[in-house]
Amino acid sequence: MKLFLYCFREFDEKQYYDELCAQYNVYYEYTTAYPTKENAHLAKGFEGISMTPTPMGAEMLELFYSMGARFVMTRSIGYEHIDLVKAKELGMGVSHVTYDPDVVADYAIMLLMMNLRKMPFIVEQAKVQNYSLMGKIGKNIGDCTIGVIGTGKIGQTVIRHLYGFGCRILANDIYPNDSIKDLCEYVPLDQLYKESDAITLHAPATEMSVHMINKAAFLQMKPGVILVNTARGTLIQTDDLIDALEDGVVGGAALDVLEDERGLYYFNRTGECINNRQMAVLRSFPNVLLTPHTAFYTEKVVRSMAENTIKCLLDMSAGNKNSLILT
Repeated sequence: MKLFLYCFREFDEKQYYDELCAQYNVYYEYTTAYPTKENAHLAKGFEGISMTPTPMGAEMLELFYSMGARFVMTRSIGYEHIDLVKAKELGMGVSHVTYDPDVVADYAIMLLMMNLRKMPFIVEQAKVQNYSLMGKIGKNIGDCTIGVIGTGKIGQTVIRHLYGFGCRILANDIYPNDSIKDLCEYVPLDQLYKESDAITLHAPATEMSVHMINKAAFLQMKPGVILVNTARGTLIQTDDLIDALEDGVVGGAALDVLEDERGLYYFNRTGECINNRQMAVLRSFPNVLLTPHTAFYTEKVVRSMAENTIKCLLDMSAGNKNSLILT
């Protein structure tokens, strides 16, 4: 079985693919470039292709199919960038990956606590040797009401971990989970907005969830609320967030994802003028912490993603179905 990997990271992925491909008897080649019409020929003769999130529409799928590809594996949990309808029409197998929810859950709680304790401002002031206390007073997490939107695997884990801090936890999901009902209180969104000192987002990216956090939502929120997003950038209407920060409605934000991050995150843009005014404005606020979509990024997860990709390729080629195979 032959696998071609796009968007390959030699500095962290290669050690695991060398080990695992030898273990599973899979031949692989790679390029660090993202897949395009111009470099699709690199995958000619390879049954499987893999990439990180990048547009994989009908035209690209047809092109790779003509090159001999029959299986597409995205090295991400999200798969909205792949045209599943076209893949199914072509008879191409598609899979994604999953990983331990603790990784993102712990990162979200870290960002939450950093904002509650005003860590972005404290660190920036320390760099210029301002060690005074003015403007740096924080909040105890145990005294806060935390709202968790989305209680899938990651959201559930966030709730379980937050419970140990002794804070009151409000939750919202269209599918409440019985296993955590003794740890939190499921409430309507308007109540969650009104009563939460901090809100952390763990909802999936769907047509219904796009810009769910918008001007109308901010108007319902408790003044000075902290907003954390380690889910999808499209959940937040960024211009409305900027307005809410400027007006003091939002007291701080910690964002691992942005609405318009494609072409920025995972690239070295040192010394370049970045054409993203929303990011520039957000970076200017002392109460905003931006991290470049790294909530998932641990050694354990990178190895797991590699192994899931290889296993899905072998399962699809054998006609088997597992929980990560989409078509």
